[in-house]
Amino acid sequence: VARRCFPAIQAKKGVIMVGNETTYDDGRGQRRNVTELLEGARKANVVLETRQLAMKIFEDYTVSWYWIIIGLVIAMAFSLIFIVLLRFLAGIMVWVMIVMVILVLGYGIFHCYMEYSKLKGEAGSDVSLTDLGFQTDLRVYLHLRQTWLAFMIILCVLELLIVLLLIFLRKRILIAIALIKEASRAVGHVMSSLLFPLFTFFLLCLCIAYWASTAVFLSTSNEAVYKVFNESSCPYSGHTCRPETFNTSNITKQCPDSQCLFAFYGGESSYHKYLIVLQFFNVFMFFWLANFTLALGQVTLAGAFASYYWAFKKPQDLPAFPLFSSFGRALRYHTGSLAFGSLVLAVVQVIRVTLEYLDHRLKAAENKLAKFLLSCLKCCFWCLEKFIKFLNRNAYIMV
Repeated sequence: VARRCFPAIQAKKGVIMVGNETTYDDGRGQRRNVTELLEGARKANVVLETRQLAMKIFEDYTVSWYWIIIGLVIAMAFSLIFIVLLRFLAGIMVWVMIVMVILVLGYGIFHCYMEYSKLKGEAGSDVSLTDLGFQTDLRVYLHLRQTWLAFMIILCVLELLIVLLLIFLRKRILIAIALIKEASRAVGHVMSSLLFPLFTFFLLCLCIAYWASTAVFLSTSNEAVYKVFNESSCPYSGHTCRPETFNTSNITKQCPDSQCLFAFYGGESSYHKYLIVLQFFNVFMFFWLANFTLALGQVTLAGAFASYYWAFKKPQDLPAFPLFSSFGRALRYHTGSLAFGSLVLAVVQVIRVTLEYLDHRLKAAENKLAKFLLSCLKCCFWCLEKFIKFLNRNAYIMV
C-alpha cells in the first residue's frame, strides 16, 4: 500500500504485535514501534478511500450525464430570460432587491428583540459570553440574552449603513441601473458570450489533465529499490542490493541468512533526489497555464464588448462574429501581455503553495516564532495575490 510492503500484524491479548514483538525493522536498519506502522496504514487507507470515492463520482457522472446537460440547458435558458428581463425591468428589480434587503434586516432586528425579551428571567440566560467561554455546541449561545443583544446591535448597524448608503449614493444607484440595462443589451447583441465560459472551462480541463498526467509520470518514474534483510546481526543489513548479483556477492558469504528483498520505489541518482523540484516546476507550469487561460477568456470577453461599445451604429457596425474576432486579436496581439500577467500571478501562487507545504511540515514543531512568521507571510501573499488579480483584470480590460 502506498509503495510499501506491510508486515503481518496481529493482536495478542490486546497488544498489537508483528510476529512476537512490538517493534519491527523498517528495512533501513532502524527499529520502529508497531503503532507507527498502524498510523501509516491509516493514512494510506485515506488515499485508497479517496480513490474509491472518485471512482463512484465518475460512475455517477457516466450514468447521469444527460441529466447534467439538461440542467445546464435549463440554467442557460433561465439566464437568458433573466438578461432579457434586466433590459426592461432593471430599475424595478434593483429597487425591489434593495427593499427586500431592508425588510429582511428589519425582520431580523424584530426577531432578535423578541428572543431577547423572551429569555428575560429564565435561569442561566443572563450569563455573559466571557464567563461562558468557548463551547463546541453553538446552540448553547442561543440561550443567552447577550447573544441576541449582540445580533440585534449588528443588524441595526447594518440597517443604518444601508439606509445611509441609499441616501447618499442614490445617484450612483441610478447610474448602476442604467449600466445594467446597457450590459443586458450588449449581451443580447453578443449572444455567443453566454457559451464562451464553456470553452474556457474546456481549456482549464486540458490544463488540469496536463498537470495530472505529468505528475503521475514523474511519480512513477522511480525505480524498485531492494534492501538486505536478515534475522541475525549483519553489517550489510539495510544496505541497497541487486537481486541479479546478490547470490554471487560477498554479502551471502558473511551473512548466510540474508536476503535481497524489495523495499520501496525510489532511487539514489541525482534525478530521483531532486524529483520534488520537478514536481514543483510542474505545479508552477499548471498555475501559469491556468492563469493564462483565464486571462485569455477575460480579454476575449472584454474585446467583444468593446466592439459593441465603440460601434457607432448598433448593431450594424458590429462584426459578424465579435467574440471570435476578439479571440483572434487576443492571440495575435496580446499573447505577451497575457503571459506576463499570468507569470507574475503564478509566481505568487507557487510561493503560497510553498508556504502551505512548510506550514504542513512545521505543524509538529514547537517554535512559535516560526509559526507566527509563517502565518504573517501566508496572509501577506494572500493579499498580494488578490491585489495582482485585481490589477490584471483591469489591465486586461484596458488591453
